[in-house]
Amino acid sequence: MSRRSSGQWAGRGGVPERVDVDVLVPTCNRPAELAVTLSGLAGQADPSFRVVVSDQSSDAPAWEHPAAAAMVRVLEAQGRPVTLLRHLPRRGLAEHRQFLLDQSNAAKCLFLDDDVWLEPGALERMNRALDELDCGFVGMAPQGLSYLDDRRPEQTEGFEVWDGPVTPERIRPGTPGFERWPLHSAANLTHLSADLSLPPGEWLPYRVAWLGGCVLYRREALRDAGGFSFWPSLPADHAGEDVVAQWQVMERYGAAGILPSGAVHLESPTTVTDRRVEAYDVVLAEPVAAYAGNSGAVD
Repeated sequence: MSRRSSGQWAGRGGVPERVDVDVLVPTCNRPAELAVTLSGLAGQADPSFRVVVSDQSSDAPAWEHPAAAAMVRVLEAQGRPVTLLRHLPRRGLAEHRQFLLDQSNAAKCLFLDDDVWLEPGALERMNRALDELDCGFVGMAPQGLSYLDDRRPEQTEGFEVWDGPVTPERIRPGTPGFERWPLHSAANLTHLSADLSLPPGEWLPYRVAWLGGCVLYRREALRDAGGFSFWPSLPADHAGEDVVAQWQVMERYGAAGILPSGAVHLESPTTVTDRRVEAYDVVLAEPVAAYAGNSGAVD
C-alpha cells in the first residue's frame, strides 16, 4: 500500500496515474468512519478515480485501523490508486482542504468528508451531472437516515429545481438563496425524492445555498475562484470554510445540488466543536448574523 509523508504522492510505482476524478478525503481521529467512507468508494464503478486521504489524527493515522486498512487493500485490488498522507501540524480546516487540493491533478475533484457513505452509482451520477450542467460544482447533501420519520415540510419550502442552464449566483445572508440552507438538514432530501418518485437512474439539479460533505468540483473552477487559499486569514479553530469556497465558485460558474442524494451521513459526533469563528465572517468581511453556524448535513 502507498505510504508517504506529508506533501508527497505515493501512487503505484511512485507515478500518479491519470484518472477522471481525484477523491480528496480529509480525516482526523475517525478510523471507523473512514473505513465506512472508503467502503462506499469501493462500491463505485465509473468514472475512474484516485483516492487521496490526508490524516491529522492525534495518534496513529486512521488508515492503520484494520477495517480502514482492509478497504484500502480492496480499492488497490480494484486498480484504484490510493495515496495516504500525514499532514501535521493542524492549521485548520481550510488549510487542510487547500493541502488536499494541491495534491490533485485530475480535471475534477470530489471533496468527501470522512463520515459519508456513498451508495453505488453516486459518483457516476455526480460526474454525469457536472458534465451535463457545465457548472462549477455539483454535490449530494449527506442524509441522516435516523430522521426518516421526521418530516419537516417547513424546511423544504425553498426547494427549487434548476429549470434551464445553471447560471452564476451570488449567495449572502439576506438574499433569497441563503434561505435554502435548511433543505439539507435531517432527511429532507430523502423525503423530497420519495415525493417526486423519480424513476431509477434519473436525477434533478436544484438550487443550493451551499453543500457540505460531498462536493464534486471542476478543479480549475475551484482554483480560479481561489480554492481555500484564504486559510492564512483564519485562526486554526474555525468552521464554514467550504461555504466560502463554494460561494466564490458559485459567483463565477454556478452550482447545483443533485436529487436524489446518494450520500448518507454516518451521524457520528462532530470533530469541529469550536464554531465561534465562521470563515465567511472573516474572509468576506460581511456581517453573518443570519448564518446558522452549520455547514454540515444533519441536525
